[in-house]
Amino acid sequence: MMDPSPGAMCLSEGRCQFTVWAPLHNRVVLRLHGKESRTLPMQRLENGYHTLEVEGAGAGTRYTYVLNGTSEYPDPASRYQPEGVHGPSEVCTEEFPWTDEDWSGSPLSDYVIYELHVGTFTDEGTFEAAVKRLPDLKALGITAIELMPVAQFPGARNWGYDGTYPYAVQDSYGGPAGLKRFVDACHSHGISAVLDVVYNHFGPEGNYAGEFGPYFTDRYKTPWGRAMNFDGPYSDDVRRFFIGSALQWFREYHFDALRLDALHAILDTSAYPFLSELADETQAESERQDRPLYLIGESDLNDPRIIKTRECGGMGLHAQWNDDYHHALHTLLTGEVIGYYSDFGSIEHLEQALRGRYVYSGQYSAYRQRRHGAPAEGISPDHFVVFAQNHDQVGNRLAGDRLAALVSYDALRLAAACVVLGPSIPLLFMGEEYGETTPFPYFVSHSDAQLIEAVRAGRQEEFAAFQWKGKVPDPQDEQTFLTAKLNWAMRQSERSTTMLNYYAELLSLRRALPVLRHGDAQVEGPDGTGSVLLLRRAHEGTEAILALNVGRADQSISTHLAPGTWSRRLDSADERWRGPGGAMPEHVDFNGTTTLHLRSLSAILLSKE
Repeated sequence: MMDPSPGAMCLSEGRCQFTVWAPLHNRVVLRLHGKESRTLPMQRLENGYHTLEVEGAGAGTRYTYVLNGTSEYPDPASRYQPEGVHGPSEVCTEEFPWTDEDWSGSPLSDYVIYELHVGTFTDEGTFEAAVKRLPDLKALGITAIELMPVAQFPGARNWGYDGTYPYAVQDSYGGPAGLKRFVDACHSHGISAVLDVVYNHFGPEGNYAGEFGPYFTDRYKTPWGRAMNFDGPYSDDVRRFFIGSALQWFREYHFDALRLDALHAILDTSAYPFLSELADETQAESERQDRPLYLIGESDLNDPRIIKTRECGGMGLHAQWNDDYHHALHTLLTGEVIGYYSDFGSIEHLEQALRGRYVYSGQYSAYRQRRHGAPAEGISPDHFVVFAQNHDQVGNRLAGDRLAALVSYDALRLAAACVVLGPSIPLLFMGEEYGETTPFPYFVSHSDAQLIEAVRAGRQEEFAAFQWKGKVPDPQDEQTFLTAKLNWAMRQSERSTTMLNYYAELLSLRRALPVLRHGDAQVEGPDGTGSVLLLRRAHEGTEAILALNVGRADQSISTHLAPGTWSRRLDSADERWRGPGGAMPEHVDFNGTTTLHLRSLSAILLSKE
């Protein structure tokens, strides 16, 4: 007999089946809250699950579990926590008036991801308010929206990585119904929906799972709390719990992809790792739904096994974030070579990153004081997500300052071209498209005084290696959260409108020229100047070349182009982009060697049919 699914499942006619995994407890009592409060003993199954079917406990019913007659807690598999992480759970219905029956998904190579934090994306900080901005993102050329974690976290202010209920949707954002309306609206605009999920740890407040069973292990540790038990005794059901969470997002919420946070903190020595099992279950679900479903990992291990296919001995994830790309680009544009940036800073690092793979693939890392990574040969660039900014790389700075606050307007345009016109999957962080300058610092709203002080101290220690000057914004202060909200009025300024139009042009080119999404990438350089890189692409009769000058001086370089008429599709130095003016004509007939003229900190895109 199959184990029942954890959580509260609505059945017909107001009946509900409650199931909880509590293998170390002989007696679990269900307590129903409300006018007709009831306590009902549950049936214990041999495998450690406790279950009970109850009449008159339909959607909206609030409940808790009492363990061994003494302690009372919310459901670890709760779908909704309307009173926060410490309050009772609420029964939710799966019913929803979906309108996306014709949605069939998109190839991952067509993704242009826009990462947003629901609480700071709009003044209201809700799913409903975010829906109203979807036409703007569609017009920009965004094809996928990635939500930072929405699993229930303490209070109303949090990045989302302190969540303690992997099945529940944050109440202050709009709860389960609000999230479903958001995903449905994304699909109505032809936009894929991606959700950031955290399966490597639970947040410190409202973390009651360990009271029910051995969800955690003492064999390993993570920087953020106890490690999950994915390979020890009882780990089969721990895995089942998290795989059930992932499948819920695909089934009940119609998400197209999940971004898996910090895979390097999922420690698992089993022969059939949790990530491989999750990939297999996701593939099976994709086949059942007859639409593509993707897993995108975040890992700083530079381990290609994460994205190698199961047939090739890998774990079978479909893509991963490539931090090396960000670091290589960031150090060249800002000159910062402190902390983990100390491993980067040369144009050769960017050259390697533009090939669409890791910069460190087995070389010695001075920052780590050991060799780092492994070669990702044979893995196509569209298995990597690249960015000039994201929540981590902005928010984990002392002041949460964005790239627009650190570099010139010319450098911003160059960074945008590197990300959007390169061979990998581009990701934009909310506001990047118009040059947002408001910071995105770390913020929380915990209720435990000792925990609040521990978070403050931890943030201060985290920045020690960077030697940044200034005071760390108080994560607990509501003002820190409010400063992170996007300034949508800024989009109306001439400077921001120009940047917005520039991003729209880049994304239009990526959409119009398949060679930019599918062509093999060949990188040449740096040339004799030490500041110019050439990225050549070819696909189905179309050739393209992206020339990048990351230096602070204008450059002219000689290169070989196939004979014929080449069109200048973009020059980031054009006056229309508030640049000094480009030096290349719109159409050029080449016959062998030619000279390209690039302004400082600029990008030129040429193509030939």
